[in-house]
This record gives sequence, structure tokens and C-alpha cells, in this order.
Amino acid sequence: MSTMEQVTVLEKYQPYPEYSNSKTAWIGDIPSTWSLKRVKHTFTIRKRIAGQLGFDILSVTQRGIVVKDIESGDGQLSMDYSKYQRVMPGDFAMNHMDLLTGYVDISAYDGVTSPDYRVFTINQKLYSPRYFLYLFQMGYQLKIFFHMGQGASHLGRWRLATDEFNDMVFPVPSPLEQQTIVAFLDYETARIDKLIAQQQRLIELLKEKRQAVISHAVTKGLNPDAPMKDSGVEWLGEVPEHWKKVTFKYLLAKTIDNRGRTPPVFDSGIPMLEAKQIDGEALFSSDDFYKFIDLHGHANFIRDDVQENDILFITVGTIGKTCLVPPNAEYVIVQNIVAFRCIQDEVEPSFLLFWLRSTSAKEAMISTNKDSILDSIKVSDFVQSRLFIPPTKEQKSIGQTLKLKLARMDSVSDKAQQAIQLMQERRTALISAAVTGKIDLRGWVAPTEEVSNG
Repeated sequence: MSTMEQVTVLEKYQPYPEYSNSKTAWIGDIPSTWSLKRVKHTFTIRKRIAGQLGFDILSVTQRGIVVKDIESGDGQLSMDYSKYQRVMPGDFAMNHMDLLTGYVDISAYDGVTSPDYRVFTINQKLYSPRYFLYLFQMGYQLKIFFHMGQGASHLGRWRLATDEFNDMVFPVPSPLEQQTIVAFLDYETARIDKLIAQQQRLIELLKEKRQAVISHAVTKGLNPDAPMKDSGVEWLGEVPEHWKKVTFKYLLAKTIDNRGRTPPVFDSGIPMLEAKQIDGEALFSSDDFYKFIDLHGHANFIRDDVQENDILFITVGTIGKTCLVPPNAEYVIVQNIVAFRCIQDEVEPSFLLFWLRSTSAKEAMISTNKDSILDSIKVSDFVQSRLFIPPTKEQKSIGQTLKLKLARMDSVSDKAQQAIQLMQERRTALISAAVTGKIDLRGWVAPTEEVSNG
């Protein structure tokens, strides 16, 4: 949450007339009419082992508590769910074993969850559970609990022990104020979430349009009046009459794969390039490729045989993700990446790059893949794929046109992403200001218009 966002929130609403020092850094000053209470005086930890099967299996995710699909086999599954602990509707369930990626929510289900999670209930009947849920969830979002944790954060096991949990101090307004704060936050966060959803939908539509523009350009060309012919491929349909049918491998001067020799080691490490560094039009510009690694078990490397305008292509995982090698490249490329080098003066690298990102290439990957799940690709089979290509000059024109069109789309998408970030910051700022008493919401009434979920 930025300081500017905090100031904006505080300017819009009036503060309480009087404050006192909470002596807790993340809370700051609280209204003088509020109190401070420890978690152990407000909540009771429950440990109720199911002892039998037949309950819904619940998982605490960053989207809240969800019913786990144990039939699909996805994720970690238990051999005996009777040893799980019960979670009743209205109970809090918290993944306190990982303060980085864990979360907390109020259950809407009667089920069981991991015995490693913390299940607890509020023991003050007049208090609003959702007010405290906003506080607990903010603790994860702003990493308030992190300094209280213990364990091994680099292994994703930075947990909040029971004593630290019980000793946490929360700001507590009157029950009526709790209800008002919850109503305010429910209303405002719903409005913000709706705007965020609209921007996310815009980004998804731009992705779909991006894919359609690429696929159309590399299979139909840029001239809508060009004479067409039947491609002979059902899913491809017609292609420009003057385009020629070729086998992918005959467009390549070289394919660099992971069967090379062991690389030399420099004083600063090995310039190693991994699949995760391939994103968008080029490599991550901020990455430092020099990494110290143990060569044992890493014999399948390529030494610096990649050059500018080679096409890097991921073959396992997010297959088909691809980019052009930028100037002055000198990398060791690791397993699951190949580099395609186009025949100079016959194939424009940008055209082939965009073809590899097209629906046409994805269909070729599927047709050459022998497994039911497309999570890897055998390059020797894939390069036997057929495609239609225009003359080199037209290839270059298509590549340049696509770069311009996609840059405009990316600019809109980037602005939408920035808007999402600003709205998320505002959302967090509103919650923080409301639950710590920085804004006086007494007497607040929701506007008459309803917030649509559509």
C-alpha cells in the first residue's frame, strides 16, 4: 500500500475526534473509545478430530475456504481423512503453517480440514466475526504476522506458533461500530472488486484478440482481397494462393537442443538461461543470467551457440512459449528449451516466431503429440509439421505489422494492469484505515444504489 493511497483514503473521510497510542506499530493510534484485546481473550482454538469419513474436505486457499476435489487426484491427498479436524459453519480456519502463501477465512461448510491448520471460534457473542476476518486477512496481505513467525521462510514454512497467535493484539471498537465497519467494507470492496473484474476481463479479451490477430495474419496474410486456395487442412481452411506449403524443418538452418557439451565455468558463474525467463517479446531484461550451479547432473547443456534472432522455444510445461534472442547474447540454455535458427534471406525470424505463437502451430503440436495431455513436445516430430509461408518480403511485412498492432494492445493491457494494481492498493488502504480506526464511520449508511455482481 503506497503512502499516497493512504493519504487519499484519509482525506476522503473524517478521523475520530480523539486518539490514544496503541503501542503496536501496525495499529498506530486508535480512537480513544476503542480497546485493545489479545486474540486469546477473544477466540478459542478448537481441535476436533473427525473420527470418521464422509465429510467434505476443505482447503484454505488465498481465495478463501473451498471444498477440495479429491476425485481428480490433484494436489496432496491424505490416506485417512478421518484424522482430519472438523470445521463447522462460522468457524475460522487458518493456514498458519505458511505466512507467505497461507490465508484465513470463515467457513461456510460443515467439513474437515488438515490437522495442521488452526481452527478457532469467536467467544464474544456480540462481536462481528467478519470485522475480525478483515483484520486477520489484512495480516496476511500486509505481512503483519510475518515478523511473529518462525521456521524456514525460504522453504515456504514460516509458521505462526500458537503462543504468538494467542498473544496478538487487535483493535476492538464497540459491537455496533464493528457492524458498521463491516457494512462499509463489504460495500466498498464489492465496488472495487467489480471494477477490478472489469479490467481483468478487458485483459482476457485483449489476450484472445491478440491470439486471433496473430493467427489470422500468419495463415491468411494482410491483404483481404488476395486470391485464396484450399489448404487441404480442415481446421486451417483457405490460404493465400501464392503462399507455398513447406515442412517446418526446411526453414531452419539449425536446431540447437540440449544434447550439447558441458559448458565452461566463468569466475562469476555460468550464464544459464531457464524456461521461466522467456516471456513476451524478449527475455526478462532485469534477469542476471549468471548463476552458480553444481555441474553434477547437469551435463545436458549447450554452450553459447545461440545468436541474435534465434527463436527460443519451450518444449516442456508451457510449451510453445517463445521469443527472439536479443543482441549480444551468450547463454547456456538448459533442458526444455530449443533454439531455432532460420535460413538467412529465406525466412524472416519474426514471421516464424509469430507462427509458433499461432493457433496453427498449436494444432501442429497437438497432431504430432502422441500423449493425451499436451505438456511436452518431441522436437524431431514437431519440425515435420507443414505450414504455408508467403515470400520473404511479405513475411517481413507481416512481422512488422504484428509488432505494431500487438504493441498497441499491450499498451492498453498494461494500463489495465496498472489500474488493477492501484485499485488493489486502494482496497487494502480502505480496509486498513477502517479496522484500525483511522476513519470515523459511525453513522455511515450505504448509498441506495445496489452493487451488481455481474
